[in-house]
Amino acid sequence: MNEIHFTSAAELARRIRLRELSPVELLETVIDRIEERNPHVNAVVYKGYDDARAAARKAEQAVTTREELGAFHGVPTLMKDLFDFKPGWISTMGGVRALAGYIPDFACGWVERMEHAGAIIVGKTNTPVLGLRGVTDNPLFGPARNPFDLTRNPGGSSGGSAAAVADGMVPFAEGTDAGGSIRIPSALSGVYGFKASLGRTPAAIRPNAFGGISPFVHEGVIARTVLDVAVGTGILSGIDPRDPFSHGEPADFTAHLNRGVRRMRIAYSPDFGTYPVAPDVAAVVAASVKQFERAGAVVEQIDIDLGMHQSEMLDMFMRLIAVQNMETIDNLAAQGVDLRGEHAADLPRAVHESAALGNRLTARDISRDQRLRTGVYDAIQTVFDTYDLLITPTVAVTAPVNDTNGETEGPSEVNGEAVDPLLGWCLTYPINMTGNPAASVPAGLTAQGLPVGMQIIGRRGQDGDVFAASAAFEELQPWIHTYPGHIADPTLPS
Repeated sequence: MNEIHFTSAAELARRIRLRELSPVELLETVIDRIEERNPHVNAVVYKGYDDARAAARKAEQAVTTREELGAFHGVPTLMKDLFDFKPGWISTMGGVRALAGYIPDFACGWVERMEHAGAIIVGKTNTPVLGLRGVTDNPLFGPARNPFDLTRNPGGSSGGSAAAVADGMVPFAEGTDAGGSIRIPSALSGVYGFKASLGRTPAAIRPNAFGGISPFVHEGVIARTVLDVAVGTGILSGIDPRDPFSHGEPADFTAHLNRGVRRMRIAYSPDFGTYPVAPDVAAVVAASVKQFERAGAVVEQIDIDLGMHQSEMLDMFMRLIAVQNMETIDNLAAQGVDLRGEHAADLPRAVHESAALGNRLTARDISRDQRLRTGVYDAIQTVFDTYDLLITPTVAVTAPVNDTNGETEGPSEVNGEAVDPLLGWCLTYPINMTGNPAASVPAGLTAQGLPVGMQIIGRRGQDGDVFAASAAFEELQPWIHTYPGHIADPTLPS
């Protein structure tokens, strides 16, 4: 069963439908892989094996009795341990010690739709506290580790999910994206992640259903193949009455995978006009973007002006999300978990500072930032007056080295220029402010064997263009061989 670990979800589902593969046996193989690898990778922080085994037995019975099967019937997966809930399972919201015993009695939309499609959720993955950083580390569980180098971080906030997928624990896993949390770990872990257009994949947020507007929040999928993410995004798509921004019918994104990019016009910005990008990352992306010319597209390097320096833009973004962080802490206080007083030590300094900032902001402050955000929006949309796609590096650096204090951060400097270590080295969050679809494609490895991501951005509503380009690149420069060939030996010390 060894090859199973790096088999796609679509192929596993096909074998299950043909009764060539047992959901029960597949699950046990996945559990064995998690038990072998997770002590080194620290990707899985909650193991729901009993529930998963019951679901696998039910899935096997459905195959035997020839019931109608969903697209991922019998395929094991993992969900995030953040704002993502399954009844009866502990939810720590990113390793908050005071929530180590918090067990909700409701499910998030991702769980509902994936289980309806037949997927079997095996456990929950490691994330940073409240998702507030581009790496995965927290005081309760410690840092997730990058399968390509166990001394490094896989990125965040969906870092445990990306690490588990890259490591062959599961074929796909949940990602959520409010500032790049699907694309950042996909880039640093050498996997494929996609953030849909605004409203395409619902995110039901409570008690403030409209909180996801600052910035736009997205549910999604991280996998090793474009096909698996296309299938998963289709499962998640379609209106959910609980999300006021959701719209449309469920979509079949697999229909775009053979379209290619011939005659597409593609804009390439090596730095989004303002970000310092490490030379090894820049070189990999610059070489990879040329593949689209081989596929028949017209690629042109452009200058883009987002209207402000990267540090100013991140400051604006952090103000936009500060109110949400304040509300999250207020909501937990109303449920008896005081993270400002009794359990204040459970939150990293950056989370306290963000919540305090949210409490200080005035209506005038918020209105000013939404005007600044409008400038970023207009600059991005202007690119699409001429081009079908925009390509940039996903992040400016390779995977950061893990710290030992539960608060690993990214770099504070790139190419001699200061960047904010929380998120300032990520070229992802501007697209959360605009609602455009965007993916991170594995662009290759540096000389040190570390993954680099290439960000593909499409017009709002044209998610199919991003999938078409991603599939074309995957065909020309396949990355599936990198996983068994480059992931770190589990016998090495962590």
